[in-house]
Amino acid sequence: MIVAAWTESFKRAKQRMFSPLLILFFVVLIVIILLMLPLKLPVGPMYWDLIVYIDGAHRVAIGQTPSVDFFAPVGPLAYWLVAPLLTTFSNAQPLLLVQWSLLLVSAPPMFVILAHVGQRSRATAFALLLPFLFFQLLPMNVEQYSTYPSVDGYGIYNRHTSILLYSLTCGLIFLVNQRLIFLVVIWTCLALFLLKITGFIAAGLLCSFAFVAGRMSMRVALGIGAAFLLALVALDATLGVVRAYLIDIWLLVRLNEGNLLSRFLQASSLHFGILAPAAGLSVALYWFKVGDAPFRQETRGAPDAGTLARKLDRNSLWLAITILAGLFFETQNTGGQALILIWPVLLAILLGVHRLNGASLILVLSLIGAAALPPFVNVAHRTARALVVQGKFVDVPNADLKALGQVTQRPEIVERAAKMREVYSRFPETFQFLADNNLLPGFTLYSELDFQVGWLMVADEAVKAIREYEAANSIEFKTIMNLNFVNPFPFLLDRGATRHIAIGADPTRAVPAPDPETLAAVSKTDLILYPMCPITTANEALLALYRPAVAHHKFIVLSACWRGYVRQ
Repeated sequence: MIVAAWTESFKRAKQRMFSPLLILFFVVLIVIILLMLPLKLPVGPMYWDLIVYIDGAHRVAIGQTPSVDFFAPVGPLAYWLVAPLLTTFSNAQPLLLVQWSLLLVSAPPMFVILAHVGQRSRATAFALLLPFLFFQLLPMNVEQYSTYPSVDGYGIYNRHTSILLYSLTCGLIFLVNQRLIFLVVIWTCLALFLLKITGFIAAGLLCSFAFVAGRMSMRVALGIGAAFLLALVALDATLGVVRAYLIDIWLLVRLNEGNLLSRFLQASSLHFGILAPAAGLSVALYWFKVGDAPFRQETRGAPDAGTLARKLDRNSLWLAITILAGLFFETQNTGGQALILIWPVLLAILLGVHRLNGASLILVLSLIGAAALPPFVNVAHRTARALVVQGKFVDVPNADLKALGQVTQRPEIVERAAKMREVYSRFPETFQFLADNNLLPGFTLYSELDFQVGWLMVADEAVKAIREYEAANSIEFKTIMNLNFVNPFPFLLDRGATRHIAIGADPTRAVPAPDPETLAAVSKTDLILYPMCPITTANEALLALYRPAVAHHKFIVLSACWRGYVRQ
């Protein structure tokens, strides 16, 4: 009897040890430990997008409010999450810190979902948890803009949005309890609204279908709407951020006007490898009349689920809706983890395939695999390559970049970046000619690794030059602005940042024409930097936009790669 009792106790302990909730908890602890370490990652294409987060988070840390005090390409949540972590984990690799910051928002609804689903099936709970952790932890996009091993510092907000859409879909598909649905939906939708508006619209499509399909009762739907509006009113009353954010969205829409149909076609072609089998699977499910997995029948117990709801609540339609929502979100994206929100639906389909046999079973299983595998294979392959080659990479030379300098790349790329810096500085007239003719030095300049590595090295040069100028002239610049896409210098030098300007300053699609308030703020900036390595059309456009505000600044030469405008 004693042996039997011990055996039973061991089995229970083993079950608790391998609980999905416990695994998620331990992963969060491991993330905290890793953020304490000075890890290094290889620089990837468009890596400087990461600095937009650092700039925004630093602004929040010094008391600025997104959309109120500066124009941002995404919602305020991104910077609110990173700001306290940037101070707490000063040695953390910045890309990992930004990527994992979303766990503060994404982990709570997954705890709720896993606790509920795990009561019925631990295997199903693990099948929801593992994809969540995989895509949440790895800073990689499905898309690839470089054949060399590296990590992706761009598209982070798209990856974050995809993770939240995945969590929302898990809740809508697998939760039964209406109170839990309320908690998961209000949490994820509020986060999506404050993160990226296109993700919020995609979530609205999913939630609307969940309501008409009987997954969500009228009472819960009204409660979600009321709670959502109440939260926005409270945020706006305390910070004034909601109205300012909506104005920013309107300005971004005007700056990025285009044909939505063409964007759908572009997104469809880019992600055809996922879209085609997923669409084919939806048609096959409808054709074979495959309904729902047995446990999903419980969801039809929603108070007001009627005949129409029972007809709509089918795997084939859920898959079609998630495809549409995911595709809409991808119409506005350059990079991310596309269409992973269909995974919970694919899992629900997989749990019901026992109703099929023969050729129909083989077809459905093949289409499930074809739709599910591309994101996983791409991200896993690129991550493995980036990790395996780390031993052959060298550190990017820097002395004053703080944690931003915890990066590596191939020695020949670092060497080329150094030589190109010399070319840019010795022959500025060549690059001025290119800029005057609306040409970049390379057609894909910003995705080229040597440019990204070189930009970090040149930014390090700027910090040193600024300190030397301040020491030589017995002054200290309180506010610093950079006429460039990114501005890490207030963060690197612990200074103030110019208010009311755009961060992530792409003048073609993310910089509104400056109003008098903006120009006044720029004119009061102590140091306005202008990068020369290389001269580009974007930098020239930014200088033209803000030229009225620098008219009374003193022009200085800081270094071979940097010019400046000092407030008199």
